[in-house]
Amino acid sequence: MGKTWLVEATARECVGDVVTLDLERHARARELFADPSPRKILAAIEALLGKRVEAGKCVLFLDEIQAAPEALSRLRYFHEELPQLHVAAAGSLLDFALAEHASSMPVGRIEYLYVEPLGFAEFVGALEGEVILDVLRDWRPGEPIAGPVHERLLGLCREYALVGGMPAVVDRYRSSRSLVDAAPVQQNLLTTLRDDFAKYGTRAAQPRLLKVLDSVARQAGRKFMFVQVDREQRSAVLREALDCLCRARICHRVYGTHGNGLPFAAEVDERNFKVLMLDTGLLLAAQGLLWQENWRASDLMLVNEGALAEHLTGQMLRALAPSFVDSALYYWTRQQRGAEAEVDYLIANGTEVVPVEVKSGKAGTLRSLHRFVAEKGARLAVRVSSEPPQLADVKTAVPGFEPRTFRLLSIPFYLIGELPRVLAGLGAAPREAKRRRRQH
Repeated sequence: MGKTWLVEATARECVGDVVTLDLERHARARELFADPSPRKILAAIEALLGKRVEAGKCVLFLDEIQAAPEALSRLRYFHEELPQLHVAAAGSLLDFALAEHASSMPVGRIEYLYVEPLGFAEFVGALEGEVILDVLRDWRPGEPIAGPVHERLLGLCREYALVGGMPAVVDRYRSSRSLVDAAPVQQNLLTTLRDDFAKYGTRAAQPRLLKVLDSVARQAGRKFMFVQVDREQRSAVLREALDCLCRARICHRVYGTHGNGLPFAAEVDERNFKVLMLDTGLLLAAQGLLWQENWRASDLMLVNEGALAEHLTGQMLRALAPSFVDSALYYWTRQQRGAEAEVDYLIANGTEVVPVEVKSGKAGTLRSLHRFVAEKGARLAVRVSSEPPQLADVKTAVPGFEPRTFRLLSIPFYLIGELPRVLAGLGAAPREAKRRRRQH
């Protein structure tokens, strides 16, 4: 994910300098944290590295801290006794180590920041610069986007889906603009993730982790079924493996919820969930799909019957959360025979529940979206597709329910990152909005 680069670059920009202690590279560095005194620890670090750690002038960066979980406990004393010293820590598959760590965590003394793959805007900024992003930032519902600009942004979105947001892959692609050149970097990242499993858990658990990860790629876009992973293994054992992958943030569950109100987690059905990989590019690599073959497809989002489009939307929705929030996604499903329905995602707009339906092609009905609006009384809904943006007042047509008017915001994939801003201005019910327009 580029955690080391991110911390060091931010430290130099915001504070001035950084002193990095790699706890994995220095095999005996964890012994430095045996003493609870932060001043003695600091003196030992300076002696080991041959560098001064000056409070207010640099950041002390404890990298690969999973190699010395004791160091996490000592952060409490750094906070209390040396509050003027900036301290940052990062770790690979850190949650695996924390699950095995018996020492208490310094509650209230640590701020957590969650790193996601590069978002679409960051990806475009790296490739094209900031100018084209002004179109997204300035867009308002009801305004058209010029056809050539729409096609250009949609093309960049397809590139983003293929390349993904892993920094090393994006960097290689930026230098050559060749998917063939970037593919080995992507495959190496996936291989490295799999090899990292050897560091954690028992030997018996490692094959299960690999099986579950492979099955996540195969079951993309569908309710996750443990029986599809391995019919010979108990679901409880496979669930534990999936829990490990989610703790390590390699995978993310999307839980089914009833969608009656906020918080979504209050109505979660823990047996009903889908699973996303952390990055669309890694998903395609895990599926064994050749980039150059996908690139020739007339509509990339149709790959795997639209599973890629749904996955891409989920990845972009996760990136909307502030960095201090461990983002969670939810969807709605109705299993009643003869009235089955499923809405891909539910998001919050203030206190309102907003259904989000993803359409991979240019055509398709919104039957499930209409049913959700009719049953739950939603005033606002979102359709994501490859089509140009549009805002319309729509009436539901669901048997057994009175027609209900709601606002349907249709946006192309490249505008997902603007949803919080756009939805905040569309909170009014359609009838109230019409009344204001007449008064104006």
